Amino acid sequence: MSQPTDHLIFGRLGWDAIPYHEPILMATFAAVALGGLVVFALLTKYRLWGTLWRDWITSIDHKKIGIMYMILGLVMLLRGFADAVMMRMQQMVAFGDNAGFLPPHHYDQIFTAHGVIMIFFVAMPLVTGLMNYVVPLQIGARDVAFPFLNNFSFWMTTFGAILVMISLFVGEFARTGWLAYPPLSGILASPDVGVDYYIWSLQIAGVGTLLSGVNLVVTIVKMRAPGMSLMKMPVFTWTSLCTNVLIIAVFPVLTATLAMLSMDRMFGTNFFTNDLGGNPMMYVNLIWIWGHPEVYILVLPVFGVYSEVASTFSGKRLFGYTSMVYATVVITILSYLVWLHHFFTMGSGASVNSFFGITTMIISIPTGAKIFNWLFTMYKGRIRFELPMMWTVAFMCTFVVGGMTGVLLAVPPADFVLHNSLFLIAHFHNVIIGGVLFGLFAAINYWFPKAFGFKLDPFWGKISFWCWQVGFWITFVPVYVLGLMGVTRRVSHFDDLSLKPWFWAAGIGTAIIAVGVLAMLIQFGVSFMRRKQLRDVSGDPWNGRTLEWSTSSPPPEYNFAFTPVVHDNDTWADMKENKYQRPRSGFVDIHMPANTWAGFTIAALSAVCGFALIWHMWIIAVVFFFATVGATIVHTFNYKRDFYVKADHVAKVEGERTRMLESLA
Repeated sequence: MSQPTDHLIFGRLGWDAIPYHEPILMATFAAVALGGLVVFALLTKYRLWGTLWRDWITSIDHKKIGIMYMILGLVMLLRGFADAVMMRMQQMVAFGDNAGFLPPHHYDQIFTAHGVIMIFFVAMPLVTGLMNYVVPLQIGARDVAFPFLNNFSFWMTTFGAILVMISLFVGEFARTGWLAYPPLSGILASPDVGVDYYIWSLQIAGVGTLLSGVNLVVTIVKMRAPGMSLMKMPVFTWTSLCTNVLIIAVFPVLTATLAMLSMDRMFGTNFFTNDLGGNPMMYVNLIWIWGHPEVYILVLPVFGVYSEVASTFSGKRLFGYTSMVYATVVITILSYLVWLHHFFTMGSGASVNSFFGITTMIISIPTGAKIFNWLFTMYKGRIRFELPMMWTVAFMCTFVVGGMTGVLLAVPPADFVLHNSLFLIAHFHNVIIGGVLFGLFAAINYWFPKAFGFKLDPFWGKISFWCWQVGFWITFVPVYVLGLMGVTRRVSHFDDLSLKPWFWAAGIGTAIIAVGVLAMLIQFGVSFMRRKQLRDVSGDPWNGRTLEWSTSSPPPEYNFAFTPVVHDNDTWADMKENKYQRPRSGFVDIHMPANTWAGFTIAALSAVCGFALIWHMWIIAVVFFFATVGATIVHTFNYKRDFYVKADHVAKVEGERTRMLESLA
């Protein structure tokens, strides 16, 4: 075979792409391979491949897809947290003559991968999975508007995550930071495949996120139950609507920006270079026009979670429903008007910096209004400190501190001093962990009984909770202090030994958080082993407020035998005051879409095409591009995708549920 043909097929891929010289990576690869073999053996032994394919991989049921999103997010959380632990350990020991155990080249990949994974492949899948599961149940719909698109969106996100994981063992990841600013991400400064892994993993996952956003907006706008006007939607549905409007608005900007960066690298265009009319600062503007709304894409849904939890465990209606809705909409709009505060030091001038500083301060007002609404919901309520409520109270304490440091950074002179310091890192983690992650943990504990029919074990959940609370503050208070001392971020080695105690304190805090992560995994394992004891046969684990129109726990595949009629914006109050009863007759066949192979297949072909583009394997890239198009066309003409749930089966399921509720009453 000739050399040119080899180049067209294998591109830059060769045996030197395997990181033999990195013992940490090789040990990780061995552990992953061994774990994969164990999983493969177990699936084969118990003959679960068919069940996995039929009931999960090809499923278009929004509930199963939501659960798979959550599993993806939790798995990637372990990888992202492992990166954080390695960074913290390196900063604990790398002082003076001790270079630490991570070479700078490897350390730079780790902090980039940590940011990318935590935002794109932990927070986003967890938030999207939550919206997927809960929104159709809250609005009285049997599924999302486009079930196939839902399956396809999930697998595009998953294969984007797989590409990031492949970079750990074949080639390397970007060394640019999680937003890949040029010229550092340009072909001259980063000629290796790291930035290409970054670009194509985000492009593939971004398609999934964008389509999911379209799907959920159409679902909420067009599929609400009779009587559910916009101002009668649950607050979580409102926050989901605003979140997905943001996704539709800003993710095309990310796609276009990464496409231009890719063309700069592959074809020698000059969008973001310093030559021939290019401008690197245009990339910074574009990436943050996406990036700051992205922060609210993550936090708005969990604001909805806190609203549901505060109401449930205070035994009251949510205080100030209308103001909550308006605050959510105002945050959605203002999130477009604050992006430049991420680079006050660019030199835009006093007038521009002042405008963006003021808008940044203004956006804290509707957020503060939400805090007061939650507090007034709790005021004179019958508060029960179950795990979801504990996470909610912890959020309010933590997020307020993060918000105050954010307002400090909104002042341009202060930002000039602190923008590239560890103070900024502490602030960002303060709001993302204290806001988003705590909210997701609250949601998992809150809606887990709805999804599986039994509660999560409270003992291990509380151990996890307290380890997170104690570990968080021990970790990030020293980081705030280091930032005020002028210590810059993204540094792997220090000469000033006076900084060492602060880094050691932060490392101890990280170790405590690691115990919390382990306790969470134990909580899941113990809960599944004790599910018979933890099962609440009423399907009503939190005293009525998560009945979601009296669906069973877990709900049947069709969700509702009869579409509910809405009279109020509070499900529990509506059912209590209007004495909602489950019908006993009149059941008919329910039309449901069948499972599909196409979502997984098209996403897998897209991922192989992306891998080929990363390594410049042009023949393989072209072949798999046309294979992706072909699979899409074949799916389009595959009309046999429907089936009916028989009326007698529906009647049997609903009858058993009704008898169970009556016996408990």
